[in-house]
Amino acid sequence: MNIPHINENHPLVLASASPRRKQLLTQMGLPYRVVVSRVREESSAEIPEDFCRNLAALKAKEVYTREKSCWILGADTIVLVKGRVLGKPKNHEDARGMLSLLRDKSHEVITGFCVLNPSGRIAHSESVTTAVRFKPLTEEEIAGYIRTGEPFGKAGGYAIQGVGSFMVEAISGSYTNVVGLPMCALIKALVQCGALGVFP
Repeated sequence: MNIPHINENHPLVLASASPRRKQLLTQMGLPYRVVVSRVREESSAEIPEDFCRNLAALKAKEVYTREKSCWILGADTIVLVKGRVLGKPKNHEDARGMLSLLRDKSHEVITGFCVLNPSGRIAHSESVTTAVRFKPLTEEEIAGYIRTGEPFGKAGGYAIQGVGSFMVEAISGSYTNVVGLPMCALIKALVQCGALGVFP
């Protein structure tokens, strides 16, 4: 089977509705289109890195049932603090609890991603971890940040690329991983598995 590279006629299929992931792919100039996965994101007792990788694969495989003969990218991001997994806050109180937990300490942001080749086989599966440290936060700062509306729809209740950057003292690892996709690892994987000929 002659598998074409990702190009304008054969764009990468992103199995995610995340505007952050779309922005990162656009920024890199990668042709893509979005087909949102119907897989439900639920908690699991799995090792966090395995959970992210496996959920990313499930998302990609679900989209493959509807989109054949394409390179497909699935991804999932979680925040891990002192062994506790933080997903997306459900409401203001949930967001306040997450930010209170994160303040004045380090946490990990883990993104798992999975690339399916056009025959539906896993061409690459990986998880990437970035350490992030928050400054001490007052109750007023937490309340003010929640009022911006930015915490919602984001793992851990913050966006490092937005207003939430005021809380971040330091990071160790991939910045784009915290945004939603570890672009260095992703591009390397796409080249190695034959989805891209060369980059850039």
